[in-house]
Amino acid sequence: MVVGGDNVRILVSDPLSEEGVSRLEQYALVEQKTGLNEQQLIDIIGNYEAIIVRSGTKVTAPVIKAGKKLKVIGRAGVGVDNIDVQQATESGVMVINAPEGNTISTAEHAIAMLTSLARNIPQAHHSLKTGRWERGGFIGVELNHKVLGVIGLGRIGGEVARRARTLGMTIVACDPY
Repeated sequence: MVVGGDNVRILVSDPLSEEGVSRLEQYALVEQKTGLNEQQLIDIIGNYEAIIVRSGTKVTAPVIKAGKKLKVIGRAGVGVDNIDVQQATESGVMVINAPEGNTISTAEHAIAMLTSLARNIPQAHHSLKTGRWERGGFIGVELNHKVLGVIGLGRIGGEVARRARTLGMTIVACDPY
């Protein structure tokens, strides 16, 4: 199956970066319509060969059944729990996602939050915003030689663990899978 060309129409139903939309526009006609409810989606999905969603749009069985031209449901992100994969499969519609799309940024965010809490940055920021600076109250702790528990060592958990180890932390992990 080849999807591409001037006649291919793609619906982007959740916010997507301008760069992402620009890349899609090189290959197809892209229409961005966000905030649609299920009935609105059912009413228009028949005009498109592909739909790209994030987590806001629910691609239900009725939506998929209404998509007579639909060939691809793309998930700009990891999980596909907002897509009826069984109905898509039964309808011959391919479901694709971006399993590593946010792995690094999520792991970096987790480490940033960990560091912020260890160093009392939210409290210090609040103190400054209210016109006080109580330096002694916001010393925090070093992460070096601390123990970090990570539940789930999938892509994101593994990246968090690697980054924490570079900070000198000991990692204790549980991964039931």
